[in-house]
Amino acid sequence: MIDGKFAILAIESSCDETAAAVVLEGRDVRSNVISSQIDIHKAYGGVVPEIASRHHLDNVNWVCEKALADAGASMDDIDAIGVTYGPGLVGALLIGLATAKAYALATGKPLIGVHHIHGHICANYIEHKELEPPFMALVISGGHTNIVEVTDYNELHVLGGTRDDAAGEAFDKVARVLGLGYPGGPLIDKIAKEGNPDAVEFKRVFLEKGSMDFSFSGIKTGVLNYVNSEKQAGREINIADVAAGFQQAVLDVVVAKTIDAALSLNKDKIVVAGGVAANSRLRGMLSDACEKHGLKLYHPSPILCTDNAAMIGCAAYYKYQAQGADDLTLDAIPNLPL
Repeated sequence: MIDGKFAILAIESSCDETAAAVVLEGRDVRSNVISSQIDIHKAYGGVVPEIASRHHLDNVNWVCEKALADAGASMDDIDAIGVTYGPGLVGALLIGLATAKAYALATGKPLIGVHHIHGHICANYIEHKELEPPFMALVISGGHTNIVEVTDYNELHVLGGTRDDAAGEAFDKVARVLGLGYPGGPLIDKIAKEGNPDAVEFKRVFLEKGSMDFSFSGIKTGVLNYVNSEKQAGREINIADVAAGFQQAVLDVVVAKTIDAALSLNKDKIVVAGGVAANSRLRGMLSDACEKHGLKLYHPSPILCTDNAAMIGCAAYYKYQAQGADDLTLDAIPNLPL
């Protein structure tokens, strides 16, 4: 206990951030330490799983120690260990999970396995203390694009997902085509502000009527074909206009489907989560759409949009309250369903 509150040491290592946090009773974050590998993977244009795992191994102990130190706590003050066990890169997940198991075994504290996407949604509970289920959630990141109905803290129902590329993955690939670099999402968001979203038209893919699924591979191919045809014709390409047009085409679909899902299931709150939730254009469009339809919009600050352990500590608390601890035989599941 810390200040009489149930304290969780949380660990996140699903991709290329090694993170640890101390969270009290789900929403009181006493520390949140993130060691990012972005600069390391920039040279490769994306995350290299083997390299990510090696850096997690180098970093995981010190981020846990720093999280405890920043919180002014020791393991004696910690009541449980929360950790991401899926989905994600299997080697990366195993590093964090093995560390959490070691802490749990050595101290006798309960182990709580957390679904990474559940963690992203829970980041909003940290940011917005008043937020409670039910609500509609849009999870939009490099690996996931899902519309999720949240009926209680541990009851989540996936209504739609991507059939090919996730939105963040499409942003990264288009940024590479445009020569912008990695990670692509923030770079496209930045340069698109200088462009005209109507200058270059890309197809909006809504799929069959009533579907809450997404498909972004076609628009990615559309950008590639446009760039190649302009180069072959010897015409100068306005990168800002292409980025703006691509971003607008993706977000038009994302926003429309999210609003439709909320209205069709009588939800008056929409929550945005995941790395792409930091996109300024997405936030602006959703804010306008929610105001138009009388919906309340919640999104976390940028530091809680990225992969972090505070969100894992929050999700772990609510899972433990309802379901108790996991066994030490808990394994990493890279394709863990929500």
